[in-house]
Amino acid sequence: VQEMLYIEKGGDDQIEDELSAYNPLIPNGRELVATLMFEIDEPVRREKFLAGLGGVEETVTLTLGDETIAALPEDDIDRTTADGKASSIQFLHFPFTLDQVEKFRDPESTVTLGIGHKQYGHMANLTDVVKDALANDFD
Repeated sequence: VQEMLYIEKGGDDQIEDELSAYNPLIPNGRELVATLMFEIDEPVRREKFLAGLGGVEETVTLTLGDETIAALPEDDIDRTTADGKASSIQFLHFPFTLDQVEKFRDPESTVTLGIGHKQYGHMANLTDVVKDALANDFD
């Protein structure tokens, strides 16, 4: 928030708007919140890539053993246009049950982040360091 106020020079009048925008991105105790960003410096390539990525926000998951937690996109605005172009920035919530929080915290568990979009499929296991840091977001 401070960076936005500094860059945009909105002063005190801008504080409430920035807090309203960013407060929903603070985890609520039984969720993880992520920012998914597609950064492509070359404008033509970026435009083409994002044009084929519509709905990507609906395909992101975390897998804990045999359980899959689907990401819930931040619902402030629709980040895929009517013609199917995705925004380069997606804000995602992963709601957990108490049992899933315990599984996430288990040092023996494997946590996999996945994107299942037909044009952009990826999976990566979270390292123990990343899992430990994220576990601090839970109550």
